[in-house]
Amino acid sequence: MRERALDLNEEFKGKDALQVLTWFLKEYKGRIALSSSMGAEDQVLTDMVMRIDPEVKIFTLDTGRLFYETYELIERTSLRYKKNIEIYFPSPAEVERMVTEKGINLFYQSIENRKECCRVRKIEPLKRAFKGLEVWICGLRRNQSATRTENQMVEWDEANGLIKLNPLIDWSEQDVWEYIK
Repeated sequence: MRERALDLNEEFKGKDALQVLTWFLKEYKGRIALSSSMGAEDQVLTDMVMRIDPEVKIFTLDTGRLFYETYELIERTSLRYKKNIEIYFPSPAEVERMVTEKGINLFYQSIENRKECCRVRKIEPLKRAFKGLEVWICGLRRNQSATRTENQMVEWDEANGLIKLNPLIDWSEQDVWEYIK
């Protein structure tokens, strides 16, 4: 699978995001999902995938620390596309244990605490969301940060054993907002 993911970058060189998404959504139907943080890039991807395959799984993580506006956007997006966005929550028992032992804002206290909080609130729910999948779609763009300049459109996600698809990898922030407008 890893080699296949890397070969796909060559195959899709010069193709636009919609062409790439169309191929992946057909090739991996029922084994692909969009992971949405509800950010601008993920709203673009939601629109694109819904135009191609309205049955595709779209999910988000509710860490228990989301802003009210994020919940509003989840609701508005669900209504607009007539799509139930699946929401994955952390284990209440794990959150309760962690907060009781280390405090509500434990992640400010140490790197170890930040990693534990991330594991409980994000990594474990994400693993549940990935069950049965072979590909996950993500809204990463190279120019979002210096740490993403080497990211590829198609990558092998070693930690999760999945192909990670970044259809907007070459988009600029202006491209994202032009699409939204």
